Amino acid sequence: MNKIITNSSKETLAFAKNFAKKLKGGEVIGLVGDLGAGKTFFTQGVAKELGIKTKVNSPTFVIMKIYNSTSSADGLKAKSSKLKALVHIDAYRLKSGHDLEAIGALDYFGRPDTVVIIEWADKIKKILPKKTKYINIKNLEEHKRVLIIK
Repeated sequence: MNKIITNSSKETLAFAKNFAKKLKGGEVIGLVGDLGAGKTFFTQGVAKELGIKTKVNSPTFVIMKIYNSTSSADGLKAKSSKLKALVHIDAYRLKSGHDLEAIGALDYFGRPDTVVIIEWADKIKKILPKKTKYINIKNLEEHKRVLIIK
């Protein structure tokens, strides 16, 4: 378990980008934290490092958004060219993991060309792969966060 404290939005974004550099594909990342803790902001940092140019925002009402790469030059960065997609899921409104199954989200878990990030992952933990990497994000102050990686 790693514990990281960031003292500004800029530091949180830098941490997310650095975290993304280690992604190879097939990862499922579960984000846990209160409203406004920075789950979507963290996802934006990962997406930015992966070279996704599309605006990344919370999929609260649509539950799942898929950000595809069109080519390594214009989508995901060349160093990550085998990654074809970032799947961003928000489980806040789900009653159970079965709701995710119904929309086909589980089809993306473990795909070697995809990274899946799930906000409110604690709500559907039972259906997530055992290898899911969890990041708990907590507000300490206005821009200060603690990120606990498990």
